[in-house]
Amino acid sequence: MEVTLLGTGAPAGLPRPDCPCAACATALGPDARAATALLVDGALLLDLTPGAAFAAARAGHSLGGVRQVLLSHPHDGPPVEVPAGLPQPVRVPDGRELTLLTGHRVRAVAMDAGGTGYAVTGPDGRRLLYLPPGGAPAGLETATAESYDMVLADVVGRPDALARLRAVGSVGPTTDVLAVHLDHDVPPGGELRRRLAAAGARAVPDGTTLVVGAYEDVPDVPRRTLVLGGARSGKSVEAERRLESFPDVLYVATGGTRGGDTEWAVRVAAHRERRPGSWRTSETTDLVPVLAADGPPVLIDCLSLWLTDVMDEVGAWDDAEWAGGGEKALRERVRELTEAVRCARRTVVAVSNEVGSGIVPATASGRRYRDELGRLNAAFAAECEQVLLIVAGQAMVLRG
Repeated sequence: MEVTLLGTGAPAGLPRPDCPCAACATALGPDARAATALLVDGALLLDLTPGAAFAAARAGHSLGGVRQVLLSHPHDGPPVEVPAGLPQPVRVPDGRELTLLTGHRVRAVAMDAGGTGYAVTGPDGRRLLYLPPGGAPAGLETATAESYDMVLADVVGRPDALARLRAVGSVGPTTDVLAVHLDHDVPPGGELRRRLAAAGARAVPDGTTLVVGAYEDVPDVPRRTLVLGGARSGKSVEAERRLESFPDVLYVATGGTRGGDTEWAVRVAAHRERRPGSWRTSETTDLVPVLAADGPPVLIDCLSLWLTDVMDEVGAWDDAEWAGGGEKALRERVRELTEAVRCARRTVVAVSNEVGSGIVPATASGRRYRDELGRLNAAFAAECEQVLLIVAGQAMVLRG
């Protein structure tokens, strides 16, 4: 089964008409995208968009063989004038199945928002799932027997849709996940590719033809990632974003609770508000057993607070205790942690502060903490496939 993506953008396209934002200003060449529409084996058209016939011609195809046009968007009726020779666009009721003379079977998938998703099975038995913009499948409580070969969805706008599909096995390790309905929420180019790769997805230019079931381009999700950044740089948001398309994430909060500290309580509440409801939270600084255990992806926020706790335990703030064994004890705890990261088999995303580029602390204990955090970050980063530095909300890839 072949799929040609006549467009991969949001309904308004990318760049949006008359939009002055930076993402639209840089959406040029292969990063410019028409509204999403799919041509399946030249026989089935999913979503009719302006200029679909010209887009097909540019991709080396014709709409002359189209036998069925299906709509997925929330609104009713055809979005544009129907070109001569094309069947009238229709929407299949949720749960109903349609069989084409070409041997394709199409099942309408109910969404949790407006619109209709379509599961298409080709004559060769390959399966794809196409979801409308802003939608996720509804009613996915039980595991499926077989994953789709290809999923085309609003990965940027609804990463939780991908998480739901992964939770029931509809998206597996070999599923080719393609981001469509791309809007100006994320700058195009390298930043878009990086975010999608972290979710195990990718984007292709308009006009690309793909063979469903070809897996060689499926991105490998980094197993261990360290996200560094200064205060309020956006490092925690970046770390959370990297796992929001995965179900059952374990969020390890190393800060604990601070009775009577209202500012800390506000920070903790903001973090909790951002997390998906399916994530579990563990408040602990005992990271080695967490990393040694098998299980779902784990997000550690953050190593800086872990180090503070360990330095408290070994008496690192007192010069005499530091010289009398505290330094050696701290080195051993850091070695145990980095060894656990090296041996970890679960996906790990860790957050840490980058404090070595600012003002030199006025106290000896402050300088000691700064130095030890720098050493910890370097040791932890050495065990990670990907390392990011977040500056002003922008991710700079240092490794991977």
